[in-house]
Amino acid sequence: MSVRFGAFTLDSDRRQLTNDAAGEIHLTPKAFDLLMLLIGEAPRVVRKTELHERLWPGTFVSDATLVGLVKEIRKALDDRDSTSPLIRTAHGVGYAFAGGLERVASPHQSAVTRWVVAGTRRIPLVEGENSIGRDPVSTVCLDTSGVSRRHARILVADGEALLADAGSKNGTMLDDKPITGKVKLHDGDRIQVGPILIVYHVSSSGISTETLSHTVPSR
Repeated sequence: MSVRFGAFTLDSDRRQLTNDAAGEIHLTPKAFDLLMLLIGEAPRVVRKTELHERLWPGTFVSDATLVGLVKEIRKALDDRDSTSPLIRTAHGVGYAFAGGLERVASPHQSAVTRWVVAGTRRIPLVEGENSIGRDPVSTVCLDTSGVSRRHARILVADGEALLADAGSKNGTMLDDKPITGKVKLHDGDRIQVGPILIVYHVSSSGISTETLSHTVPSR
């Protein structure tokens, strides 16, 4: 994914943030992950609890660490205009990317059109069955207590993706609701597998650019 906003370009595949005038901008790995996460979910406000789950799955990290990453991103983006911020704070809730975005397909970009995000990992989905679980051969391997060896599966076929539980001990949830049978997935759907949150994404192929118009919520 290559995304432009103002004078900046973020390339998730190359893990680069560049500025038209200054060239490459340095971010620590976690700060880059946070920026990529907020842009991927824009304009939605991502709650602090979800940010912790996706950035530090299964690990306790204080809010001060998250606040420090937000400050690092704001400094890198020279985000000082409080009336029109790029990173918006929803006080007591979380953060959102509030800038206008233009997604640009680059020559090196993967042809993968469906993927899931687990923590900081972006895992492509293939046609056919994609397994989720602790089994090392799983498409989405989650080596965490509370996740069954074969927990769930995503079947990609006939232009759609279907989620199904695979007889797991703790069950599988979609957008906070337990699933039974096969359930069709849509972009942005949140899948809970034990203690791990997975977010499903899909993008259209064959489109070189896509301009995203965001309505920025009032502060």
